[in-house]
Amino acid sequence: MEKLLTLLSENARLTTAQLAVMLNEAEDKVKEQIARYEQEGVIKGYRALIDWEKVDQNKVTALIELKVAPKPERGFNEIADRVMQMEEVESVYLMSGGYDLAVIVNGKTMQEVALFVMNRLATLDTVMSTATHFILTRYKDGGVVLCSGKESDQRMECVL
Repeated sequence: MEKLLTLLSENARLTTAQLAVMLNEAEDKVKEQIARYEQEGVIKGYRALIDWEKVDQNKVTALIELKVAPKPERGFNEIADRVMQMEEVESVYLMSGGYDLAVIVNGKTMQEVALFVMNRLATLDTVMSTATHFILTRYKDGGVVLCSGKESDQRMECVL
């Protein structure tokens, strides 16, 4: 049933009837498997992928790298839990390399995100340093092409 998860990750709007046909399974079996995945926490939720640039010009996304000093016996989990609780934070990842955590943050302006980093993230006791990268254009997100790199300076609707 791993194929079921792949299909749902690509298009969560498929009906159980459509999924059953695609998987060559009985619809009841597909419904039961989805319910089991939801109950076990394998499926955490369903989301629409929005091209916010076409909806709201006042949305800024930044990838913020954090170098942290993990606490003994608690590792990175404690600081990750604290960061996850912040409303502005969309995603938190433990990373290898020069920084320990990657944090995706949304705000209305670059200044709002900068103030969030300066006043809330950088002031956490285990944060040693930060590096903020503002997302300028999302070409592909969640496996979906949002905009072709072949476009001119003026934003045009992507043709797929």
